[in-house]
Amino acid sequence: MSHPQMFDDDDPFLAQVREIASALPGTDEKISHGRPALFTKKVFAYYGGSIKVDGQWVQHPHSIVVVPDPGDRLALLDDERVYVPAYLGAYGWIGFDLDGNTDWTEVAELVDASYRMTATKRLIAELDADR
Repeated sequence: MSHPQMFDDDDPFLAQVREIASALPGTDEKISHGRPALFTKKVFAYYGGSIKVDGQWVQHPHSIVVVPDPGDRLALLDDERVYVPAYLGAYGWIGFDLDGNTDWTEVAELVDASYRMTATKRLIAELDADR
């Protein structure tokens, strides 16, 4: 069963997320379950997520879903912009809502941390050599 596209290619938040991710070595994008998935060998970020509340799906279309550093996860969960996404939340992933007041440096740090949790040692070394 094919999933419907759950994003707008003209979304300015998605454009900013793509810009952040494209700065990371070996990054590519594919559509997975109707959403943009950013990956190297493994997915390190999705654009958009959802949660189930009282049996109903609640969409978070303008968010990133990432794997945070385990030491930061509990503190992030105290942030009102953060949610535990369906399916992936059980594996340590978090969702982070984006809006007009988003601190893109903070988003870049979350994407970077998720990338480092999933990328190969060679790609991480390449990233660090470029900085």
